[in-house]
Amino acid sequence: MKNIIRFGILALAVLGVWFYTKRTPAPLAQGEKVLVTVSTQQIKSCDPAQAESVYDTGEVSKVYEGLLEYHYLKRPYELIPNLAAAMPTITTDGCVYTFTFKKGVRFHDNACFPEGKGRELVAEDFVYAMKRVADPKLQSRWYSMLAGKIKGLSAWRDKYADAHQADYTEAIEGLKAVDTYTLQFTLTQPWPQFLYSLAMSFCYVVPQEAVQHYGAEFINHPVGTGPFVLKDFKPEQNKLIYHKNPTFRDKFFPSEAAEEHKHLLVDAGKKLPLVDKIITHILIEEQPRWLKFQQGQIDVLDLSRGDIALQVVQEGVLDAKLQEKGMQLFLEPEQNTSFCVFNNSHPLFKDNVKLRQAISLAFDGGRYNKLFHNDTAVQAQSIISPGLAGYREDYVSPYRTHDVEKANQLLAEAGYPGGKGLPEITLEISASTTARQKGEFFKNCMGKIGISIKVQSNTFPELMRKKAQKQMMMHVQAWSADYPDADTFLGLLYKADQSVGVGTYFSNATYNALYEKATVMKHSPERTALYEQLNRIAAEQVPAVYTLHGMRPVLYHGWVKNYLWADCLYGTEQYVNIDLEKKRQLQGNR
Repeated sequence: MKNIIRFGILALAVLGVWFYTKRTPAPLAQGEKVLVTVSTQQIKSCDPAQAESVYDTGEVSKVYEGLLEYHYLKRPYELIPNLAAAMPTITTDGCVYTFTFKKGVRFHDNACFPEGKGRELVAEDFVYAMKRVADPKLQSRWYSMLAGKIKGLSAWRDKYADAHQADYTEAIEGLKAVDTYTLQFTLTQPWPQFLYSLAMSFCYVVPQEAVQHYGAEFINHPVGTGPFVLKDFKPEQNKLIYHKNPTFRDKFFPSEAAEEHKHLLVDAGKKLPLVDKIITHILIEEQPRWLKFQQGQIDVLDLSRGDIALQVVQEGVLDAKLQEKGMQLFLEPEQNTSFCVFNNSHPLFKDNVKLRQAISLAFDGGRYNKLFHNDTAVQAQSIISPGLAGYREDYVSPYRTHDVEKANQLLAEAGYPGGKGLPEITLEISASTTARQKGEFFKNCMGKIGISIKVQSNTFPELMRKKAQKQMMMHVQAWSADYPDADTFLGLLYKADQSVGVGTYFSNATYNALYEKATVMKHSPERTALYEQLNRIAAEQVPAVYTLHGMRPVLYHGWVKNYLWADCLYGTEQYVNIDLEKKRQLQGNR
C-alpha cells in the first residue's frame, strides 16, 4: 500500500509538471550556444589526482586531457590518440611504451603563468602528473591502479613516505621524458590494461606552476589543456560555469562512426568544442532537477538516479506528451553493477561467508527490479556486467535466487538461527528519497529472516569518507566500467585495500592468484576462461549482494545535437551542439 501511495503521489507530481504554465524563455546572448547540464552530487575536487567519483571526473574531464581517449562514435570502443600524436610503439615484451605527442598544445591562460599566458605542454608535464598520483603526501586513491606497475615508481613513493615532501626532480626508471615531445613508460611486467589507464582522469596532465601557485586550493582552480576553462570552483556553490577555451588546439568532430551512430555525423569535420559555454547545476534532489528540465532550464537530464523514469518511460518508450514537447530519450544498457556492499574487514562479515550468502538469498532481486526499474534492468548474478568477456548469460549464482528457506538455513549455520544473537546491521546510503526507499526495501527483505537493519543516510562526501576509513558495516554503491574490460570489475575484489573502488575490503587467496595470472594476459579465450572462473568465485564468496546491471535513461531537448553517453566516455560535452533556432521554436510552442 505504501508503494502504491508513493507512486500515486509521484505520478500526480509528474502530471502536474506536464501541464505547467507557459513560461517565457530566458533571453540568450546573440548567437551564444550554452549547454546546461546537471550534477546530482556535490563536486569534491577538480584535481585529476583526487577526483574520486564519477561526478568529480565528469567535471575534471571538461578541463583536463590525457594522452589517449575513446573514439566518440565508434563501437566497440576504440582507443585513439588525444594529446598523443599517435598510438605508442610497444616493445615485443609488452613492457616499454613510447609516446610522441602533439606540438603546440597549450595550457589554459591562467595567473599561475608569467603574464597570465599558458605555456606549451612538454613531456616533463606528464612525468610530473604521474608523480603526483604516487606522491604519498597527496594520498591519491588512484595510486592503487599504478602500484607496482611502473618501474621505480613504488620505490620512489616508499622513499618519501615519511619525508616532509617528495623530490620531484629525482629520476624514475620507468617514467622518462626522452625529449620535449617524447615520453616513455617502462612497466615491471606486461599489463595490457595500461593503455586504458592513460585514458582515465587520474592520468590527465597538470602543470606544476598551477599546483605550486594555488597550493592546497589547486583542487578549486583547475588548469588544463582541455576544450573548456573553469575560472574557479567552490565546493559549496551550486553552479559551475565553463567557457570555451580560446587557445584550444585544432581538434575536429569525427568523420567516422559505428552504423548505429552515423546519424550523428552532421557536424563531421567541425572544430571542437561546438558550444560556447557550459553551465552545470548541482542539484541533489530529483524533483528540482525534473522541474528545471521541464521548463527548459536544463538541456540534458540523467534519469537513472531516481523515480521519474518509472513514470515517463514505459517499455523503453518515452511518454507521448513529452515527445510532443520535443523531448527525446537516450536509453542504453550500462556497463555497471550495483551492490549492497559488505565491509569484509568487519569482524561480523570477514570470515562468515554463510552469513553473507544468507543475506544475498534473502534479497528479492526480482521484486526490486520491478519496483525501481520497471523490469528493465538485468538481475546481477556476480560482479562482471553484460557485454564484457567473462560475463555469461547462462550463469546463475547459487546465492542470487530469492530463497528465504535456504537463507534461514544458512543463517543458522552461520551461528544466528532466526537472527538470534546477530547485532543490528547498519546500511549506509546516500541522502536521497530514492536511496531511502531502496534501503527500506533491503531492510524489509532482511526482516523476513530475522535480521535487523538500520538504514543510515549520508551526504556523498560522508559516504566516501566512511568507506575510505572502513567505518561501514554495509553500504550501497554502483560501479561503472572505467574501461571496456572485465578487469575493471574483477580488480575491485583483488586483495583488501580498495578505498578507491567499492570498498568491499575482500581478500581471497585463490581469487588473488587467478587475478594476478589473468591481469597480465592479452585478450584471448584463455583469459576469458579465467575471467569466468573469477566471476564464479565472486558469486560464491558473496563479498557483496549483487543487485542489478542497469539501463541508462537520459532525456534531452530537441535542440540538443550529437548527444551520446557511454560508461567509459568522458569529456563528451565538446562534441555536443545546440541548435538555437530549434530551441526558439520549441520553447515558443510551449
